[in-house]
Amino acid sequence: MNREGLDLLRQGAGELGLKIESQLPAFERLFELLQEGNTRLNLTALKTEEDIVLKHFVDSLTCLRGNYLEGSLSVLDLGTGAGFPTFPLALVRPELHFTPVDSTRKKIDFVRETAAQLGLDQVVPLVGRAEALGRDAEHREQYDRVVVRAVASLPVLAELALPLLREGGLLVAQKGDITAEELNAGRRAAGEVGGKVQVVDPFELPILGDARTLIIIEKLKPTSSKYPRREGLPTAQPLFWNAAPKQAR
Repeated sequence: MNREGLDLLRQGAGELGLKIESQLPAFERLFELLQEGNTRLNLTALKTEEDIVLKHFVDSLTCLRGNYLEGSLSVLDLGTGAGFPTFPLALVRPELHFTPVDSTRKKIDFVRETAAQLGLDQVVPLVGRAEALGRDAEHREQYDRVVVRAVASLPVLAELALPLLREGGLLVAQKGDITAEELNAGRRAAGEVGGKVQVVDPFELPILGDARTLIIIEKLKPTSSKYPRREGLPTAQPLFWNAAPKQAR
C-alpha cells in the first residue's frame, strides 16, 4: 500500500476506536497477497487501493463494534470469499480462532495460503456449504460466534448460522441499510431456529459514510433438527419472507 492507503486505514480504524499501528505491516502484506491473488483468481470485484482498504479492511473491522468479538472465541466466518472479515479481524484480535467457510475451493485455497503467509495459525479454512455444516455433528452447535458480511437476507442468515452456534452464541451479521420488512422477517426466522435478535446497530462506514447495520442474534435454545433445510432451499424460500434480494459483496 502507498502512504495514502495506510493513512486511510489508520483513519478508518481510528474512527472505530482501534489502534493498529503494529499491525500495519501485516495489512500491507495482506494487500499485496490480495492483489497477486486477484490477478490469478479474480477473487473480488474491488480492485483499487482505496476500495480494498475501506470496503474490505475497514469494513471488516466494523464487526468489532459493540465488543461482541472479545476473548478466546471460536468464530465461523460464513461466506468468507477472499477472507473477509476473517483476515482483518484475525490481525487485530489474534486470540480469536477462525474457521472461514466458502463453497468455492479456489477462494478457500487462497485463504489457506494467505493465512500461512501471514503466520495466522488460528485461521483454519474450510470448503463447504452452511446447509451441510449445520447438519454435521463436527460443526453443528460448536461455535461461539458466526460472522457474516452481506451474504444473504436476514431470514436466510438466521437459518444458516444459528444451527452452527452453541447456546449463548451470537450471530454477528453486518448488512447495509436493512428494511423493516426484512428485519421483521429476520426476527421471526430467528425465533423459529432458536434465537432472538438482540441488537440492531445502524451506523456509517468510516470515511465513506455508506450505510451499515450490525445485527446481533443470540442463540437461546437448540435449533430444531429440521433446520437448516436442504441445500439451496433457505435462499430460494426464506423463512417468513417472500422477497429474496441479492446482496452486493
